[in-house]
Amino acid sequence: MTFAMVDGVFTITSTTVMTTAFAAVLLLIGFWIKSKVNFLQKYCIPAPVVGGFLFMFITAIGHFTGAYNFEFNTSLQSIFMLAFFTTVGMSASLQLLKKGGILLVVYWLISGIVSIFQNALGIGIGKVIGLEAPYALLASAISMIGGHGAAASYGSTFAEMGYSAAVEVGAASATFGLIFAVLVGGPLARRLIEKNNLKPDENETIDTSVESVNASDGIKLSNLDIMKNVTSLLLCMAIGSMVSGWIGTLIGMSFPEYVGAMFIAMIVRNVNEKTHWYKFSFDLMDKTGDVMLNLYLSMALMSLKLWQLFDLLPGVLLIVVCQLVFLAAVAYFVVFRILGKNYDAAVMCAGLLGHGLGATPSAIVNMTSVKDRYGMSRKAFMIVPIVGAFLVDIIYQPQTIAFIKFFVAGFNG
Repeated sequence: MTFAMVDGVFTITSTTVMTTAFAAVLLLIGFWIKSKVNFLQKYCIPAPVVGGFLFMFITAIGHFTGAYNFEFNTSLQSIFMLAFFTTVGMSASLQLLKKGGILLVVYWLISGIVSIFQNALGIGIGKVIGLEAPYALLASAISMIGGHGAAASYGSTFAEMGYSAAVEVGAASATFGLIFAVLVGGPLARRLIEKNNLKPDENETIDTSVESVNASDGIKLSNLDIMKNVTSLLLCMAIGSMVSGWIGTLIGMSFPEYVGAMFIAMIVRNVNEKTHWYKFSFDLMDKTGDVMLNLYLSMALMSLKLWQLFDLLPGVLLIVVCQLVFLAAVAYFVVFRILGKNYDAAVMCAGLLGHGLGATPSAIVNMTSVKDRYGMSRKAFMIVPIVGAFLVDIIYQPQTIAFIKFFVAGFNG
């Protein structure tokens, strides 16, 4: 880390290692603040968002007063993000599809179709208010379904294409989405339950042993087992990056590396279930992915330049609000009926609002609030997390790439 006066401003320049360490410290600060503030816990605001946004305001003060400036070397961000989404792919077992039955497939298709309408809505509103397509898309399925991780990754891609505030727009959109998701999901389900006098089904027949698919077998991994898991992760990251590069060349635009890595990991996970090349540990991958995502978000958010967002924020917020209204209306009037107009359908609608606007943990929070008052829905608690965590990506990712190709590539000539 170096300290110098640059153009009359006291500038702190951080190395790669120091930047990573600083991100980790901010992450722990975020966890501490979240543990003390009920609002942050209630609305499931991620700890790295808390710590990162706090520091973002500190840097903004330095900018507006001209007193100081921070320059971070964030070269490890892309590695952290790539690793996280590769672990997401590793969690995608085809056994989960078999356990969910036809209702899982229906809910999965609904979620995928909703993501298409979200992108179309964002582009349409963006054109009306004069918001450039990349920013409109970042306030659509990318941030609403993909959350902070996808928003940061796609935001970085857009930034490389010349849209300098893309990362900031993505972070803001994902944060707004998280808050709206938990504000509306539970009340919507309660309205459906009380209006239709719904009761939990005490005789559910769905296979609810989903936990066994990714559960720990209790056997301690050897050093070699751990190394095989890590090697598999790294190979999926490397091969997936190559695949994304090939796809990018084929379609004539930058293609997010993590998309290719995630799908390669899905293939490896399911092939390994048949061939047993190595002793796969979901617990190891899950915890690794959690660390990678938290470090990435903390690093990305602490380096955001808030002042670059002011001109774009009103339009972005308008699109996010419209996404909320759209999804709430679709869940209430359409999805509830398609899913069977029963108690399980109402709880799943709460989940849809959660991961359709925020993230899978938001879906769990929404459904838990309903469960605590009205009773358990085992179908909802099995199906919604599976779809929200990774299955919806199979539909939302390709169609989002198509939207980017059609509406964004033209801006670069």
